[in-house]
Amino acid sequence: MATETVENYLKAIMTLAAESPTREATVSRIAAVVGVTRGTATSMIKKLTAGGLARAERYGGVTLTSSGRRAASDVLRRHRLIETFLVRALKFDWSEVHEEAERLEHAVSPRLLERLDEFLGHPACDPHGDPIPGRAGVVIEPAAKPLSSCKVGAVVRIARVIDQSAAFLRFMAQHGLKPDAKAKVVALHAPAQSMEVEPHGRTKLVLALAAAEKILVHAGR
Repeated sequence: MATETVENYLKAIMTLAAESPTREATVSRIAAVVGVTRGTATSMIKKLTAGGLARAERYGGVTLTSSGRRAASDVLRRHRLIETFLVRALKFDWSEVHEEAERLEHAVSPRLLERLDEFLGHPACDPHGDPIPGRAGVVIEPAAKPLSSCKVGAVVRIARVIDQSAAFLRFMAQHGLKPDAKAKVVALHAPAQSMEVEPHGRTKLVLALAAAEKILVHAGR
């Protein structure tokens, strides 16, 4: 079994690559997510490459090999099922569960994980809208786009929240912008790099485009 450090790197690379248009993770972003210096991240990426878990281009990004993707999917499956269990069964707030799952994901056994999955009814997504990999390691990414790319008048449904910092999630919940909630784009303010959004049944609010980019949506229905 991979060490906790290796698992953290694999999970970070997979998550960042999925969010990137190039499907690659940069060393600087990996370092930021894992919480280490760029030099430390570079050293670990070299070890992952030597171990056949990752590929790193000299002047490009980092991707996972098939072995690396399987290992990363396993970690993500544990993490996201634990988050779902904490919210649904133990009534944790969705802004609290990321750090708790970070601690527990390395300790849960395969047997316990499958019991959790069965208990939860085999959920497709966690409380933040992130897809939960299946037992075979397949990750089905939702067909969604950033809220920041929507035009005025668009009615959308929240699919996923990428930024899982506690403060951002609390802000989202406060304004009714959680997965499956509807919202309408009321105005765009290009000079201010912001947009005005009206969550269903709530008052309007102004979002910076940088914040709206972290909210993935699909057409409301």
